[in-house]
Amino acid sequence: MPQMGESIAEGTIVRWIKKVGDTVDRDEPLFEISTDKVDAEIPSPAAGVLTAISVKEGETVPVNSVVATIGVAGKVADAAPVAANPGPRGATVAAAAPASATAAAPAAAPPPVDDTESGDRHKSSPLVRKIAKEHNLDISRIQGTGIGGRVTKQDILGFVERGAGSRGQGAGMPPSPVARAAGDQVEKMSVMRKKIAEHMVLSKRTSAHVYSVFEVNYSRVDQIRQAKKGDYERAGVKLTFTSLIAKVAVDCLRRHKTINASIDGDNIVYRSDINLGIAVALENGLIVPVVQAAGEKNTLGLSRAIQDVAERARAKKLNPEEVQHGTFTITNPGNFGAQFGLPIINQPQVAILGVGTIEKRPVVVDDTIGIRLMGYLTLGYDHRLVDGAVADQFMADVKRGIENFDPSQA
Repeated sequence: MPQMGESIAEGTIVRWIKKVGDTVDRDEPLFEISTDKVDAEIPSPAAGVLTAISVKEGETVPVNSVVATIGVAGKVADAAPVAANPGPRGATVAAAAPASATAAAPAAAPPPVDDTESGDRHKSSPLVRKIAKEHNLDISRIQGTGIGGRVTKQDILGFVERGAGSRGQGAGMPPSPVARAAGDQVEKMSVMRKKIAEHMVLSKRTSAHVYSVFEVNYSRVDQIRQAKKGDYERAGVKLTFTSLIAKVAVDCLRRHKTINASIDGDNIVYRSDINLGIAVALENGLIVPVVQAAGEKNTLGLSRAIQDVAERARAKKLNPEEVQHGTFTITNPGNFGAQFGLPIINQPQVAILGVGTIEKRPVVVDDTIGIRLMGYLTLGYDHRLVDGAVADQFMADVKRGIENFDPSQA
């Protein structure tokens, strides 16, 4: 199981692309995984024959666990159980050497982190420890279901959920099961859907969500888009409203550093870079790839980067670093006709911009009724750090930037 980011402690095998006995080439897709950060197809580290699969589809294992074995043709090994002590960091699968070669023993993984104050060992990932810190929890109180008693993210989020309880239940009691009627269809949540559910609930628990909605006139940027789209198409990219909004947003973030910040305990982290997350809807969920150093790109560069990460997100070809380190996110429910949305903040960010549908509407222009291309922008922000005045100043700046977009910037 590969390490898909420094805070990732485990991954789930979603699908085996190859089966035991299949021949695989080096870098050929071998299996598909889902983690907290990304869904990805994992390439084979070596050429040979898939001789054993140790982890079934749907199972979750710690990073660096051996999930399969690649060997020489004609040798099919029995599937081995997942080891409690994973192999060397970064090993995707174990490549079995020919019988004549000397087999090297796998290196021992670093010992689990000691999170205890009493001296007992309580194994957990950095993400689990962060959640515990945010909720003032003692990890030693939580029964871990991971390998070797490891406390997983599901364990701690379940503990928080049960501890919160509800008015009709005692603290720590699980919610009542949902009543089912004849004809109801029941199916297991996908790994991605479970991850989205966990992240959204965690974000609502963490941030004090508040929203501001601004109406924006897009007539000027539409004229610029129509005039420039041919040049962009010849460069192999589409000039979209999202690209133009993104350009204005990143320019405004330079002037409103609180919107591009994060909270770390009692500290405020003002980000030096503007790394722009772009929410991409998939068939079975949502993913937010990140355009790194977006503040350093012009409109063409942003358009190219947004198109690239969106296409590769849908094809499950993103690299781990491309879904990490975002500092601000844009989501576009207007693509589906929504007037505006109230999006949930993408932790540990403190704000998210929602783009509503852009359409012609009657508006008052110099005391007369005119037709203009209008739309709503919504800023969801964390009131722990961002005050209403700060949020509205940022949004007024974005509105002004869109309505007075400089054609030379396109």
